[in-house]
Amino acid sequence: MSATDSLQAVLRAEHAAIFGYGALGGHLKASRRALAAEAERGHRDRRDQVAELLIAAKADPAPPERAYGLPAPVSSAVGAVKLAVLIEERTAAAWRAAVPQLTGAQRSVAIAGLTACAVQAARWRGLAAPGAPSTVAFPGL
Repeated sequence: MSATDSLQAVLRAEHAAIFGYGALGGHLKASRRALAAEAERGHRDRRDQVAELLIAAKADPAPPERAYGLPAPVSSAVGAVKLAVLIEERTAAAWRAAVPQLTGAQRSVAIAGLTACAVQAARWRGLAAPGAPSTVAFPGL
């Protein structure tokens, strides 16, 4: 996979993450909704960074889909938190897969993206299962 293909895959994952956060926000209480809004802003910022990298590489950034399938319907706060964990895990996987294909500034952006997703996933896991481990050994795997 080329660097451009890897960046396009990450861009598609970021588009899907933004969509997912839109689907879960209405099921959360104010404090958790603020966390979701912060996470969504992070995904929007990373989406924009990736689009800029693609433009710099003379590639057209992939547009978002009209809608994305969710792994399960969200009908409660518990389901919303579980979806947030999945969003971060899936986006982390896209970033992790991109890292070996990238160099220089592109790789730095990918490592920062992977790290941000790992941190957000840990926050959501802590809310989903208080007292259980909230981190994983290798985020994105």
